Amino acid sequence: MAKEEKNKGVSLFSQSEFLIDQDPIEEIFALNLGDFIAENLISEDLARKIGANVKDKKAGLIGQLKELISIYSLQNTLCVLSFDNNEAQAIYTSIAHSVKQMLDAENCAIYLEKNNKLELVGATSDTVQTIDIDENSAIGKAFVNKETVFEDVVAVPMHCNIKSAGVIVINYNNDKPINEEFIELVESIGVLFATSVTLQQTIDETNKLIADEGSTVGELQHIRAELTALIGDLCDYQQSFVEHLANAVDTKGQYKVSHSQNTANLARQICRQLKLNEKTTDLIYYAGLLQNIGKIALPEEIFATNGKLSPENLKKIQEHSNVGVHLLMNINFLSEVVPYITYQKERYDGSGSPEGLKGQSIPFGSRIIAVADVYCAMTSDRPYRKAMPVEKALEIVKSEAGSKWDPVVVNALAEAVMS
Repeated sequence: MAKEEKNKGVSLFSQSEFLIDQDPIEEIFALNLGDFIAENLISEDLARKIGANVKDKKAGLIGQLKELISIYSLQNTLCVLSFDNNEAQAIYTSIAHSVKQMLDAENCAIYLEKNNKLELVGATSDTVQTIDIDENSAIGKAFVNKETVFEDVVAVPMHCNIKSAGVIVINYNNDKPINEEFIELVESIGVLFATSVTLQQTIDETNKLIADEGSTVGELQHIRAELTALIGDLCDYQQSFVEHLANAVDTKGQYKVSHSQNTANLARQICRQLKLNEKTTDLIYYAGLLQNIGKIALPEEIFATNGKLSPENLKKIQEHSNVGVHLLMNINFLSEVVPYITYQKERYDGSGSPEGLKGQSIPFGSRIIAVADVYCAMTSDRPYRKAMPVEKALEIVKSEAGSKWDPVVVNALAEAVMS
């Protein structure tokens, strides 16, 4: 009977999702039941060995957790936003202004959940500071159901897989319908920010558990699972955010095809032709996707003209990268692509902008994006002209090698296109 009861107890504990090394006895000790088991089922010597193993397991888990936390830091590119609490309102207000301009909306406000209420953290104009979570309102529905709601306002949820974190509220009194690509971009911003906020809260909880000598192996394993899942989600949401941002840029620029995606793909081909390492290739690929990011803050009508641009509109387009770079500098995981975007308008002979850099002083990534961009632009349909044949576009780019473009990059382009 004693043997049957022992097997029954082991079988029961073996169903636990936090099973330690598939050893139910070790888990029992982790649950502080060691004294009972030692007296009734196993020897004192074995109990001591298992207890020591659990302590080693705890030390190992703490080491793993510290390593995970170090991956997500304000100095690391995995971090979404590089600001402290004192800067939070200014950054959120900046993001709200970007959303307002992108959608040509009347107002945009960002609320985060705190103590079962939604508190304002950034807005483009004076608005309500605190909102009750009412499931009958558009804002409440978006928060609870994690879905965008179109009613008196457009309410976009800020949520991750674990919980809802807030709502982006857009007042849109424009007769023109809201573009789907822009809403998808705002949704991706909401998910990205919510995941980042939740991850930071989980890191704070993890640090408390690490400092608590009474924390159990089970608690540490549970927080490790949450931390790992959130970091994995954040990587996926970063990729989604970049793609949605690129789609919004192309929509604003009135390209019939995905110009940003095509430019990024071609830039990656050039990188591989030049045998650059994977990290550099990835950064240049992202820069290619986001090279025209500033266009999301400019009116669509500027890009829809079939005639010559006015001097005012021409200046706006020429200066648009400044807006985009400013936004990217607030998104820390993309900060490494900023130089490539900043200097993409420089020219090999020093005749470009913004600083008139020349030759090798221009970042290599900028030189690659510039060539990929001009080739893709010439071979794509635009509202005011048809796409140029591949051979003609390549001929023009080659004729400008050494003046506008880096000859090495142009040769790599030709090899990539003709291969």
